[in-house]
Amino acid sequence: MSPSSLDRRSLVLAALSTVVEWYDFTLFLYLATLLSRLFFIGRDALLVTLGGFAVAYLMRPLGALVFGHFGDRHGRRATLIGSMALMTAAMTATALLPTAAQVGPAAGFALLLLRCIMGFAVGGEYTGVVAYLLEGSPPHRRGLITSLAAATSEIGALLAAAVAALTVTLIPAPALEDWGWRIPFLFGAALAALILFARSAMRESPDFEAERDAGRLLANPIGESWARHRAGVLRGFAISALGSITYYVGITYVPVYLTATTGMEEGMALQLATIAAVAVILVTPVVGLLADRWGRRLVLVALATVAAIVPWMVFRAFPDAGAAGAIVGAVLLAALAGGVSAVGAVATAEQLPAKGRLSGLALGATSATALFGGLTPWLAQWLTVRTGMPQAPGIMIAIVAVAVLPVLLTLPDPSRTRRHDLR
Repeated sequence: MSPSSLDRRSLVLAALSTVVEWYDFTLFLYLATLLSRLFFIGRDALLVTLGGFAVAYLMRPLGALVFGHFGDRHGRRATLIGSMALMTAAMTATALLPTAAQVGPAAGFALLLLRCIMGFAVGGEYTGVVAYLLEGSPPHRRGLITSLAAATSEIGALLAAAVAALTVTLIPAPALEDWGWRIPFLFGAALAALILFARSAMRESPDFEAERDAGRLLANPIGESWARHRAGVLRGFAISALGSITYYVGITYVPVYLTATTGMEEGMALQLATIAAVAVILVTPVVGLLADRWGRRLVLVALATVAAIVPWMVFRAFPDAGAAGAIVGAVLLAALAGGVSAVGAVATAEQLPAKGRLSGLALGATSATALFGGLTPWLAQWLTVRTGMPQAPGIMIAIVAVAVLPVLLTLPDPSRTRRHDLR
């Protein structure tokens, strides 16, 4: 371990913490059809539920800016503890909510309010973890170690898919709509509380400590990041746009798509999502290693090229694919999204200096996640219904991939610079 590297325990605790945020957010999507029946009334209940997911995602940039400013001024560790505490409270409250059958429209309003609180907390969580892992890892392994944020987040998605599938499959429908739906959220709240307790053992980021000890901390990190590192912020926006749409349309939206569009049973769709999550966990560290060996730019360009072709083909084939074909398509989409997330995590963070990194990520990467993550499942569903084109979600991914390719082709790649410096 180099003097500037964190101990393994701190890195593992940071990486594992992304399990919670992705568990909750993907759980909400996986249970969207069930929650729409419980909390909203009317023919467009599912669209309202997905719209609530999108609105909550718009809170992520605000949370990222608030937590990012705090993290650039007071440290990564305190930021990660604060965001996890808020997430624990929001998940606990969600599990205790009354339904529309009990209190009427107020139930839906309360659910969406808690979604917004969760979105605010998550806004500071993922960027904080990515920065912490990047700053605490050896330079020659930053791609691999930072990719763990994406891998462990997919463990959270896997847990969400597995818990949701077991809940929907094993609990009879009347009991599921009465009390069974609360079990996955209670599980998430307990998991968040455990991670919150464990975070007390984390050390501070060595890069932040170096900036603090040298007296170089910024008084206004948000303003400084935009004024002095605008190009890095915008490059992070582009990378995150591709990562977000491939993930949220290519993974988390797929169970909703298959249930609503092809008539697949909810339990089967969630089991398929579990298989896809395993594929991402396996792919992510491999792509992280490739990003260390071949550089961020080359790997991102290759993935964007694939994203421009494969997703629309998969979505076009889904309606007639059958169970086996649906599994193959879901795994392809998941592997693509996991690859982009793996290299995107380190690539976005490396575009910004340590002293304003969290604020710069909030302005760029998190803003893109709100637009291309939270809004796209709703837009994909709306386009599929309105146009009657099953390939509409795949076309959305292709458009974004083609749009960001010019940025990726000219992307500054610190990993290649460091390698040449060592020669």
